[in-house]
Amino acid sequence: MTGNGRAPAVDWEHAPGTRIEQALRARLQAGSPLGPGEHARIVFDAGQIAWTLELDGAAMRVWAGRAPRATTTILADAGTLGAVAEGSESGVHAFLAGRLSIRGNMALALKLDGFDHPSRPPRSPRARTVQALGVDTFYLDAGTGPPVVLLHGLGATNASMLPTLGELSRDHRVLAPDLPGFGDSGKPIRRYHAAFFARWCVAFLDAVGVERAHLIGNSMGGRAAIETALRAPERVDRLVLYAPSMAFRRFRALVPFARLLLPHVGALPLTVPRASALRGLYAMFSRPERVADAWHQAAIDEFTRVFSTARGRIALFSAAREIYLEEAHGHRGFWDRLPALSRPALFLWGDRDRLVPAGFARHVERALPHARSVVLEDCGHVPQFEHPERTHRLVREFLTA
Repeated sequence: MTGNGRAPAVDWEHAPGTRIEQALRARLQAGSPLGPGEHARIVFDAGQIAWTLELDGAAMRVWAGRAPRATTTILADAGTLGAVAEGSESGVHAFLAGRLSIRGNMALALKLDGFDHPSRPPRSPRARTVQALGVDTFYLDAGTGPPVVLLHGLGATNASMLPTLGELSRDHRVLAPDLPGFGDSGKPIRRYHAAFFARWCVAFLDAVGVERAHLIGNSMGGRAAIETALRAPERVDRLVLYAPSMAFRRFRALVPFARLLLPHVGALPLTVPRASALRGLYAMFSRPERVADAWHQAAIDEFTRVFSTARGRIALFSAAREIYLEEAHGHRGFWDRLPALSRPALFLWGDRDRLVPAGFARHVERALPHARSVVLEDCGHVPQFEHPERTHRLVREFLTA
């Protein structure tokens, strides 16, 4: 044993294949990440050799080979797979470094990687589930220090915020939930508007024992962060908003037609061709080739998995409808309420964002003259992926100002 009580790392590149299998078996002694009645097959693929971890509720077994119709496939070289299997390296950090890729159910990989075990690296995200506002909420919890909550965008999951989690968990406690209706969180049949997300966010802070936190949100998650700060400013320290979705100021004549598009159409067995979903994802970037194809494929896998469920589709349609129907002006109008935002805020926009145009920046600057607003050049809708270094440098400067 080493001085810190951990077993010494194994030279996985030169160890027999059985050593990785043994590491997986030892990892299972911590228990299964699945609940009763759940079943999954996770393939650990090192190229020339692979192992399958089969989970059936609390029952588990490991065998050499690739299972057909795997729930999740984790691909990496033998050295990386071995380090992740023994727990000496976080799978999330290997994924962010581009040394590991995930296909299929990414949430399951995050749960397995984040399951408690003695050899966990200090910054490795822990996978948790709590009840917040009556919704089972899946989240990742990484690092120690001032708390930060990451709120993802429409159609995404907490995986879309992993670059920010990886960066800030060096010196913050970072909590990255799947918002209600998305990912592996509960999907109640209801309206998914900003007020609901704000109430849920306060309940989530209560559930995880955080009195006050920085909120960082992307797109719809940014709108949820703004609403939380408007309604419960005492629970929010600072806001960082990556291209937050905002009430439309133009095209309001189409509102009556949007009201007719009821979310319950999601109960129909709808599908989105993978090629179409991929084109939609590429449209969120100024230059999609900046991001590894493995990341694009993992994002589409997660979107397809959630969209394949009726409740996932209903929640997506409801949230999208509420974004468009939000009132722009008046007593409840977003733009007339925005000047009441009292918490310090940093807005980051992409000059080539097709979803939330950078033109919104001038309206925000007029409503919030004391907020900071930065337009990132050659950037689309997800700056945490497209320009991670500059984005996170600005975030750190702002959070420590």
